[in-house]
Amino acid sequence: MTGAILMFSCVILIGVSVHLFLSGLRQAETDRVLERLAEGQPLLAEERGHWVALERMFQRAGLGKPTDSLGLWVTCWVLGAVLGFLVWSWLGLAAMVVLPPLILRLYIAWRYRRRVKRMVEQLPQVLDHTVRSLKSGRTLADALLGAIDSTEEPLKPAMGRIQRNVQLGVSLPEAASDFAEFYEQDEFRMLALGLKVNHRYGGNASDLLENLIKVIREREQGARQLRAMTGETRVTAFVLAGMPIAMVGYFMMINPGYLLTMWNDDSGRYMLLAALTMQVLGCLTMWRMLRSI
Repeated sequence: MTGAILMFSCVILIGVSVHLFLSGLRQAETDRVLERLAEGQPLLAEERGHWVALERMFQRAGLGKPTDSLGLWVTCWVLGAVLGFLVWSWLGLAAMVVLPPLILRLYIAWRYRRRVKRMVEQLPQVLDHTVRSLKSGRTLADALLGAIDSTEEPLKPAMGRIQRNVQLGVSLPEAASDFAEFYEQDEFRMLALGLKVNHRYGGNASDLLENLIKVIREREQGARQLRAMTGETRVTAFVLAGMPIAMVGYFMMINPGYLLTMWNDDSGRYMLLAALTMQVLGCLTMWRMLRSI
């Protein structure tokens, strides 16, 4: 009992120390941001580093900055790892160390794709509002910034990055280019390229944006048609990936001793590990094939 209390106290102290360390990092980052604002420079997307990449992942997925609640999540992660070790020994410790970051990474990727898809669907409405404002006599920058104010989530807070950079003195094409590179989406890159060409060489911005609206809608229609045509292939891939997992679950429910006997035997353990490795490799291969369609 005393050992468990001491271990729990150590975990709590580790969590507090991690929280204090992250608070110091957050304060240092705040100081750096204030220095950039004082110089009139925006936070560009070209910055590199593991911590910056982590923040970028969270922000692109619409989850805010990880520093806001990272201390709590790290503490829960450590407690989960300790609990897994107490319940399932080293196997539980390994599972609780590896699975939570993996699940979080998959959730962020899924949320990012879903958010960007919704933003691309909203983009023609923003451009259409911009075209109407241009035809009423407003400038391109005022028309686009006004269209951003009239849109809804998730595009409005995302394109608020353009508004902030423009207010800091960055030109509209550069701000749009920074936004496009931050979200790494072709439609946003086409918008940034169109704004840059119009800014450098002039021309009718209304025609340019109308053509861009047409291109985005045609791409969206083509993507939907391709998704409908490849639906059978995707369902087949899901079935092939899920069938071995379903069979293992069935054996564990009906006759758990069958797999446990294999696991306790050296040759059976190697067979199960080889099957697990092939299952993971097969799922990754089919996932890559589906991504290429």
